[in-house]
Amino acid sequence: MTSAVETVKGPVAIESLGVTLPHEHIFLREPEVEANYPNSHWDEAAKIDQAVAALDQVKAMGVDTLVDLTVLGLGRDISLVQKVAARTDINICVATGSYTFNQLPTHFELRGPGRLVDMPRDPLETCFINDITVGIAGTGVKAAMIKVATDSYGITPDVARVLRAAAVAHRETGVTITTHTHAEDFTGRDQQAFLKAEGVPLDRVVIGHSGDSTDVNYLRELMDNGSTIGLDRFGAEILMSDEARIEVLLRLIELGYSDRLTLSHDAFIYSANLPDEFVAEKLPKWKFTHLFTHIVPALYERGVSEETIRVMTVDNPARMLRRVQHGGAFGLN
Repeated sequence: MTSAVETVKGPVAIESLGVTLPHEHIFLREPEVEANYPNSHWDEAAKIDQAVAALDQVKAMGVDTLVDLTVLGLGRDISLVQKVAARTDINICVATGSYTFNQLPTHFELRGPGRLVDMPRDPLETCFINDITVGIAGTGVKAAMIKVATDSYGITPDVARVLRAAAVAHRETGVTITTHTHAEDFTGRDQQAFLKAEGVPLDRVVIGHSGDSTDVNYLRELMDNGSTIGLDRFGAEILMSDEARIEVLLRLIELGYSDRLTLSHDAFIYSANLPDEFVAEKLPKWKFTHLFTHIVPALYERGVSEETIRVMTVDNPARMLRRVQHGGAFGLN
């Protein structure tokens, strides 16, 4: 395994990651919508200021690293993240990958082996690998994770292309795959089966949004198969109450799974899809600080040890951010 992790400002030692929020977003953009409909609530300077203030606040609470999993399909703009990173001391890691529940953009639909624009390799693979090894969009910022998604549609043909490209990128670079799932449909199972068949060790996969489920047997199955799971929507009480999420977490800790759990929010500073007023009214707790102002204190009150908290917030994220070497060099055995 490598001893350094890529951040927006460059590689840092794995030991320097500290307390980590491994599933968050800074800016979720819809550039085409924003460019054509001027009522958008996007104000670049104001939102950068807001992001810096939020990250400084969580840094003051002891958080050292935040992983921004904003990828293709979510309006990733690394130049904006660089502007934020330049003004805060927190480590920001970014991701490559594609966020689609069903269909890829036409650009990718038309390109690839046997497609209209016939290419010897799926361009998704090239994009993901270059983001990890060269840098994203000419910025030199390298991706530290690979993000994919399946939702209620299941693994459609285009989602399968994304998952397969992610598997290739993992095998060639050693970077961990982290996912969006639809817990109600148990799509983590499908992700595990697909990625395993594509040669990805399941201990290099984080099954995200698992905390949206109260089915402890399902969650244990994912972890018994080797994966770490993300209990990563604390504060999103429009989906499930924090109390219900805490009860599941406590049960999993009691069953001995603390070494396979990560905690986060899936929160953001700006979303083109959710107006600020909606978030303030319906999701007032959904922010980067919530885990440390409400959830961790509640865990301490319920008897969870400081060491267990550290395992879930420091050790487990660091393990998943490590790049694993395959066969002595990055690439296939």
